[in-house]
Amino acid sequence: MNIKTLAGQLGFSVSTVSKALNDSHEISTETKRKVLELAKQLNYTPNAYAGSLRNKKSNNIAVVLPEVADSFFSQAINGIESVAQEKGYHVIVYLTHEKQRKEQTILDDFRSGRVDGVLMSVSCETTSTDHIRRLCDKKIPVVFFDRVIEDIAVARVVTNDFEAARKATIELMAKGCRQLAFVALSDKVAIMNHRLEGFKKALQDKGLLFDDRMLVNCTSSEAQTQKALKHLLTSASRPDGVLVSAEKPATDIYSICNEIGLNIPADLKVIAFSSMQIAALLHPPLSTITQPAFEMGKTAASLLFKALEKSNFKLEREFVVVPSLFFERASSK
Repeated sequence: MNIKTLAGQLGFSVSTVSKALNDSHEISTETKRKVLELAKQLNYTPNAYAGSLRNKKSNNIAVVLPEVADSFFSQAINGIESVAQEKGYHVIVYLTHEKQRKEQTILDDFRSGRVDGVLMSVSCETTSTDHIRRLCDKKIPVVFFDRVIEDIAVARVVTNDFEAARKATIELMAKGCRQLAFVALSDKVAIMNHRLEGFKKALQDKGLLFDDRMLVNCTSSEAQTQKALKHLLTSASRPDGVLVSAEKPATDIYSICNEIGLNIPADLKVIAFSSMQIAALLHPPLSTITQPAFEMGKTAASLLFKALEKSNFKLEREFVVVPSLFFERASSK
């Protein structure tokens, strides 16, 4: 069933049927009624894609993520959709699986007009910006959120990573920790480096030296990451406190401590950057620096739609910081 068949059965022109379906003021109420009744009877559904081609708009926005297992990203998607649905847009999620090559392929595909705008959090491998610049050259608006690249003029929505890490480290030292470790997801992601710098600054302010042996950089191999964490926690100079820059390594630390007989928080105090809602249900409950994921997604989407709706809006100048919240629980007491 298509609009031509519908028009033929009604004895109307295709133009009249199209206007009736779109509730045009040019069409009488009676004609609209006849068109809508037959359309419902024949289960006619307008081809939204064909309409978007005529309007040179897809009515789709893309959300490019490294993963969705992290609860931060799932909550951010909800924030994005809360805005997109209001605007009548569809949200399409693309996963890079932490691979820069995959990210490049996805963004290059967008240059054909598949989507009207892009919200993205870069992979831990991403160091080049060429694929992002190519997309921007096609006048497709891009907004970074959470994980960003700082040397390209693209709108960014982030949280206060440096300050949050600095304050969390001070909390650990206030509880008596003197041998502090830091677990980083990647040394290539800007926000992870900001968190590490905040950690180092807190140590420096208290006259404590940063020990390279107390730094663990996670890899794409889960087995290697767990091996590195186990080595850290079983070494002669093992830490008595740890700040974890991502969600997954924090749960790995809980598992390893359980395996080797370390007690949290008696032997090791733990604070992690995490948005997982079950943090309070872990044993012991996990102290977290919680990013306002929903709000960050919503803010990023709102900026993108401003750019789509206002041709003179300078999207690339936008830089928004949404502060994180610290929730102290038993793991750091």
